[in-house]
Amino acid sequence: MIQADLNIILPEILLSVYAMLALVLAVYTGKDRLAAMLTWATAIVLVLVAAWIGLGGSGDNLAFSGMFHDDAFSRFAKVTMLLSGAAVLVMSQDYMSRKGLLRFEYPVLIVLAIVGMMVMVSAADLMTLYMGLELQSLSLYVVAAMRRDSAKSTEAGMKYFVLGALSSGLLLYGSSLVYGFAGTTQFSGIIQAATDGRASLGLLFGLVFVVSGLAFKVSAVPFHMWTPDVYEGSPTPVTAFFATAPKMAAMGLFARVLHDAFGGVVADWQQIVSLMAVLSMFLGAVAAIGQTNIKRLMAYSSIAHMGYAMMGLAAGTAFGVQALLVYMVIYVAMNVGTFAFILSMEKDGQPVTDIKALNQYAKREPTKALAVLVLMFSLAGVPPMVGFFGKFYVLKAAYDAGLIWLAVLGVIASVIGAFYYLRIVYYMYFGEEGEALDKNRSPILWGFLMASAAVMLIGVVNLFGIEGVAAAAAATLVN
Repeated sequence: MIQADLNIILPEILLSVYAMLALVLAVYTGKDRLAAMLTWATAIVLVLVAAWIGLGGSGDNLAFSGMFHDDAFSRFAKVTMLLSGAAVLVMSQDYMSRKGLLRFEYPVLIVLAIVGMMVMVSAADLMTLYMGLELQSLSLYVVAAMRRDSAKSTEAGMKYFVLGALSSGLLLYGSSLVYGFAGTTQFSGIIQAATDGRASLGLLFGLVFVVSGLAFKVSAVPFHMWTPDVYEGSPTPVTAFFATAPKMAAMGLFARVLHDAFGGVVADWQQIVSLMAVLSMFLGAVAAIGQTNIKRLMAYSSIAHMGYAMMGLAAGTAFGVQALLVYMVIYVAMNVGTFAFILSMEKDGQPVTDIKALNQYAKREPTKALAVLVLMFSLAGVPPMVGFFGKFYVLKAAYDAGLIWLAVLGVIASVIGAFYYLRIVYYMYFGEEGEALDKNRSPILWGFLMASAAVMLIGVVNLFGIEGVAAAAAATLVN
């Protein structure tokens, strides 16, 4: 029996063993001298594990007496997280080396965070959920504060830690209430206790606290307050990581909890999720208008995008989950390209984050400017970019579920939010002449920027088949 369980969680075990071996190797062989090689090796390992899970995984498997669930839904999320983690590691290697930030702990902590995320999306029990969440969170608290000589980076790590501890407290309190009223921590038992007409008031209170704790992890309003400061203060490659894999993991966990544990009381949580979606979309759209720091702007952008993704979740249907998965994959792809560009923004060898530094950028770097234009249009949801189809999916999911008011508000928020994306394009093509940014010659950053922009254009043909895979993944979660 234990052998079958271990086979199911073999990818997580192998990544954990890799992280520990890398840690021991680095400590005993001169520490940071191996950091660059370790970063590349880690990226390769993540890609190989993603290929293994994506191509070799099959079936619907439960491990450890129903505490760990390996199914098409979790595999879809894991492949996305592993590939985005590998992409960020490859993009960050040169930047971190030049800034003296590339320490051997960095790739190790990224791997441990991803292991936590993989456990999160496969959780079928409140205790498994919490273990995965904390492993991810503790790793991310440290990487947020990696720039130890920077007050902003230290502040980012501290804010993330303090507010993360608060969200963990909310989640634990909600879990204890759920356990008290359902008599079990397993999702399969909770859904039996929380069916229409039989869900007690205490169980619903527990649901509210659990949702609050999870909302913090996806930066949903009103639990978004940490996001702008952490995005701005963290080293840019770390911010790029925050904007990709953890968002996919948190959304996957959110969907898992709501459908696997509380799928019988959709009407009760639909209202909460819908409200958070609306607040997130509008706060992200309006608050970003006044931002001049591109990292803070991307923080508010992520808040808005999580609001759009939550529209799919609020639908409470299999198509809603499919729309959520499609949206998150597109969101991750857009952010990888955008942060590849942000990493290349430098003046006299120093990072630049002011969007006005992009004035007349198209004259000096027409190809890169065009790629950024494509990404900005896609983030704004302008057709025919792939980002438009992501938004179309979640809007259709909300509409089909009878949440017409939510779909209408989503369209309005999208129109407002388009302003700050188009403003960047305006600066690049029509801004006043100013001091030019350095010409970044990194082929890796250029490659990721171009590849991401190409995906936004070519993907309109058939979304690279993601639509069908997402539908199969959603069908395993929502029966």
